[in-house]
Amino acid sequence: MTDLKIFAKVLFLFVLLSTAAYSNEPQDSLELIKEHTEIVQDEHHSAEEKFEPGKFIMHHIADAYEWHILSYEDFHLSIPLPVILYSEKSGLNIFMSNKLAHNHSYKGFKIVHEGENEGKIVEIINDEEILPIDISITKNVASLFISVILLMWIFFSIAKRYKTKPLSAPKGLQSWLEPIILFIRDDVAKSSIGEKKYEKYMPFLLTLFFFIFFNNLLGLVPIFPGGANLTGNIAVTMILALFTFVITSFNAKKEYWIHIVNTPGVPWWLKFPIPLMPIVEIMGVFTKPFVLMIRLFANITAGHIIALGFYSLIFIFGEISMGLGYGVSVLSISFTIFMSLLELLVAFIQAYVFTLLSALYFGMATEEHH
Repeated sequence: MTDLKIFAKVLFLFVLLSTAAYSNEPQDSLELIKEHTEIVQDEHHSAEEKFEPGKFIMHHIADAYEWHILSYEDFHLSIPLPVILYSEKSGLNIFMSNKLAHNHSYKGFKIVHEGENEGKIVEIINDEEILPIDISITKNVASLFISVILLMWIFFSIAKRYKTKPLSAPKGLQSWLEPIILFIRDDVAKSSIGEKKYEKYMPFLLTLFFFIFFNNLLGLVPIFPGGANLTGNIAVTMILALFTFVITSFNAKKEYWIHIVNTPGVPWWLKFPIPLMPIVEIMGVFTKPFVLMIRLFANITAGHIIALGFYSLIFIFGEISMGLGYGVSVLSISFTIFMSLLELLVAFIQAYVFTLLSALYFGMATEEHH
């Protein structure tokens, strides 16, 4: 009962924090809203700049060269991150991202805020924008390092307790995570791969599940070190899917490849003279990891976009009437709280689905054929 009360309190706090996540994203988001809604006046005319929900949403889910903490009027608090660039003209350049803040340029480099290179660092050479080789530590990269360190600390400490007190009852984080570990072992790995072969794949499956799950949760937390959209970055989901593809391919038995090239039970006229089924099966080898990549990326990104869409409604209706803006804000915040609860569920489901499908692919590739 005590654990249930603690869990309820943590869940309530998490939901309250996550409702603010979308208004505390990178690079001066409050300033961006202010820029979209302020009245521009001069001697001859006055006009209100229109709020652009698409630009507002994409700004919040994109990566950044700094880790934005908060903005209040003209005060902006951000953590600068290392910028690492290689230019054919000036060679290797390493400096902190605050050198490029507020549209400043440094050593000929600047961040572009519009055009085809929007959001990227370019080098200005003879009034021409040249893209250098960019291996900077961006917000998503920094979040990746933080999550890896956090996961290593958690699981090394749990492993140490198992070694020192193997027969004692689990406590603290161990008691929270042990049921999940057993769930992945018994209901995912064993059932999908088989009891004789599952142990070989357990380290990867556990790493995969907890990496996705922890980063999904961190993406919902608005305060540092949360707020990064790591699992909503298609490059990250692509690498995770690539690992699954490589492990499946290298561990596949000979029968697996034979069944792809010469699928049993399929009429011969679907194999010769036009190898229709072999082509479909070979395409399936590549589409499986592709679907894994897109599913995780789309579901995590969609949750952020929907919540930001609700926030955008406040400013869209606010441009029509201040009263409408206040009225819609009640509905928008209510729906965002509901979305935050839903996102907690999605964070677990997407980690589970990715891990389950990876285990199924391993099972199909290593299945014994008689």
